[in-house]
Amino acid sequence: MKEIKHYDVFIIGTGTAGQTAAEICVKNNLTVAIADNREFGGTCSTRGCDPKKILLQFTEMVAKSQLLVNQGISQKLQVNWKDVQNFKRIYTDDIPSRTENNFSDLGIDYYHQSPIFQNGNEVLVEGKLISADKFVIASGMIPRELHMEGSAFLDTSDDILNLEKIPKTATFIGTGYVGIEFACMLATMGCKVTMIENGPKALIQFDEYLVNKLVAHLETLGITFIFKAEVLSIEKLTKNLKVNYVLNGESLSVKSRKVYNTAGRVPSIEMLALDNANVKFDKSGVLVNDFLQSVSNPNFYACGDVSSKSLALSPLAGLQGYIVGNNVVKENSKEFEVPAISSTVFSNPQLSSVGYTEEDAKKQFKKIKIYKGDASHWYNAKKENNPIYAYKILVNERTSVIIGAHLLSSEANETINLFSIAIQQKMTVLQFKKQIFTYPSYSNDLKKMLNDEE
Repeated sequence: MKEIKHYDVFIIGTGTAGQTAAEICVKNNLTVAIADNREFGGTCSTRGCDPKKILLQFTEMVAKSQLLVNQGISQKLQVNWKDVQNFKRIYTDDIPSRTENNFSDLGIDYYHQSPIFQNGNEVLVEGKLISADKFVIASGMIPRELHMEGSAFLDTSDDILNLEKIPKTATFIGTGYVGIEFACMLATMGCKVTMIENGPKALIQFDEYLVNKLVAHLETLGITFIFKAEVLSIEKLTKNLKVNYVLNGESLSVKSRKVYNTAGRVPSIEMLALDNANVKFDKSGVLVNDFLQSVSNPNFYACGDVSSKSLALSPLAGLQGYIVGNNVVKENSKEFEVPAISSTVFSNPQLSSVGYTEEDAKKQFKKIKIYKGDASHWYNAKKENNPIYAYKILVNERTSVIIGAHLLSSEANETINLFSIAIQQKMTVLQFKKQIFTYPSYSNDLKKMLNDEE
């Protein structure tokens, strides 16, 4: 009988979480193997945050130039999309090989396939039976499948990232942050966009006051929003695709060149056969305790987007990978505590959030103070000729400590980080307002947002 290859640790997923855990383990003299059924490097660097932001920086420039047409700019910026894609590939193309080479240099064995668990300590991968003492699941998330007639005609965010030319028309099913970002990108480049959502509003995890302002602004850019609609099927026509849906009991349809599934993402665990290993999971991912250890099998850990304690953010994945790596080396040595995590929708303008939402803050604290306002008349918006700039800041009224911040501006992704520090450090309104920032910066505006008279 052929001998089974054995490792101290077997890791599934080569993104930020998996790489971080693997490096910690191997540097502590453990034998490590890692596997992935897609190109090495994970979602964020190869087909997510990083390539997305490379593309978006060009459409952000177009949007800014458009605001200043006839204010010193004669026409909006023109972009060669083919050149943009070539520029993006300079960054993305060598990530898989660099990741693989890094594994080799560290002495980590790697496998190009999703493993299938045979039991609690063995997997089948690349036709080989492999055993390990500990397993780390860091397989990330994948687009949620939409089960309807014609679903095979749906594209995903992967396809948007690799578009060779901007389509004339596009329909998005789902209004989460990925859908909003790419809809905004395409609309800025001249595409007529329709967004269909089965719920009553977009971006449900973000502040409703600011989301409503953003949606209203995007409608002025030509994006059509259809809420409370049920998509029934997709039909292939000669040039277009036809999306059939029901709205208020009426059967309707919309035609477009492309139709994108942006209805959310789900943990990538279906192929692993985790039941065979007695690893419990649900729609949130692999169920873990505060040490990111499986609640049902102590030899298993999960980190990154696939963990039930994750928020699908790359910086958090790195932190969880660090915690899991250390806990594999020394059990229960690192406990996961959720920090103040900033998140951003990279639309035009950007929508950023950190800390409590108003709804959650009202459940957690007896009384909160809300600083809320439209800042489109402030200097920084006026100098850009930008019609949209708003905020909502939440404070524990008893202690005056800042507990939540929500920003809508062209620089929100950067300025939200100052509120992240403030919340993490439990700063009061007075302590924050004593900080000296450069003027006339968006950062300096944050102090003005905490004025009672605004």
